[in-house]
Amino acid sequence: MVLDANWIVGFVDGEGCFHVGISENTQMKVGKQVLCEFVVTQHIRNLSVLYALKKSMQNIGVVRKKRKTYQFRVRKLSELYQVVLPFFEKHNLKTDKNIDFLGFRDVVHLMFRGEHLTSEGFEKIKSIQSRMNRRRFGVENSLE
Repeated sequence: MVLDANWIVGFVDGEGCFHVGISENTQMKVGKQVLCEFVVTQHIRNLSVLYALKKSMQNIGVVRKKRKTYQFRVRKLSELYQVVLPFFEKHNLKTDKNIDFLGFRDVVHLMFRGEHLTSEGFEKIKSIQSRMNRRRFGVENSLE
């Protein structure tokens, strides 16, 4: 299955998520850990499309079962920076999911420069995260 870039954009607009998670981690300089992930979730009947998406994204990320669904997930910072960001910068999302992508992109750039390891950089990330996904509407994101 070969996926067209415009089809991927529409699919991710409807089924994808650009997520920035923050959790406690005493091993980190600022006592918190930041995790960025690009996720697309589907029922098992559409599992083949997740593998096609993985292939279209230069075979990065993983396809895994999560509860009763399957996910294509990219967490590796270098893969997000080198593959996911350039794809969606070239092929813009059409819905307000693009707002989340832009915040996600900013966080990935901050992390790529190592700024998440400083108090100032972490506060920037926390501020961006607070305006992403369901938080824009005052609803907590269910991935955290």
